[in-house]
Amino acid sequence: MTRPSHVAHDLANVPAAISATSPDLELIGPIVRLQVQTRSLKRGERPRSWYDPAAILSLNVVRIDAGGVTGIDDASGDDIGDLHHRDHPASKHRGENGVSLGFTSHYSRMRDRFGAHLTDGIAGENIIVETDQIVGTDDLDHGVVIVTGDGPVELGSAEIAKPCAEFSKFCAGYAPDQLADSVITETLQFLYDGTRGFYVTYEQGGPRQIELRVGNLVYRRRAPAS
Repeated sequence: MTRPSHVAHDLANVPAAISATSPDLELIGPIVRLQVQTRSLKRGERPRSWYDPAAILSLNVVRIDAGGVTGIDDASGDDIGDLHHRDHPASKHRGENGVSLGFTSHYSRMRDRFGAHLTDGIAGENIIVETDQIVGTDDLDHGVVIVTGDGPVELGSAEIAKPCAEFSKFCAGYAPDQLADSVITETLQFLYDGTRGFYVTYEQGGPRQIELRVGNLVYRRRAPAS
């Protein structure tokens, strides 16, 4: 994976903690969207269930901790719980899915195949990173580093966020109660290998919390952290 040509960046301006390890890091791009899911995006009962993105809330700042992501209201500063945070009252936290990551290049692929309704972030990932490159699981084997105002944040190796039939029906433009068929099977296959996004883990020895902001830079590790 090569550094995106449209992201102007000078390593000399990166905090010392990053500059010191820059040979092991490769810039992916800046965060262009942060968001939380305030409730489930899957509606109804299978097999006539559907995908509803209305509960995705875009924010300028989110906070992450070992339990996942919490939104911070742009106006009031109040916490907004994400459904996949470990402490959410209706939590869908499974251990690996507390923080999710997507890429604008992947959304471009989805729009090319399915149409303009596949706007950046519509799949519900917490962090959307701008890049021209397609990012595979192998690119994220050693995790990512996000540079914040409070220092670098280490996120562990990625797992693909497996697409669901409901989101696949949404991509294909199916009616909410329309049953899945072979077209949806093909759509699931197209979305599977990270196109739909990734889960990454944030593990700390204590209850440390840190804020992410739109504009923070995201790097991938080329090799395991020493």
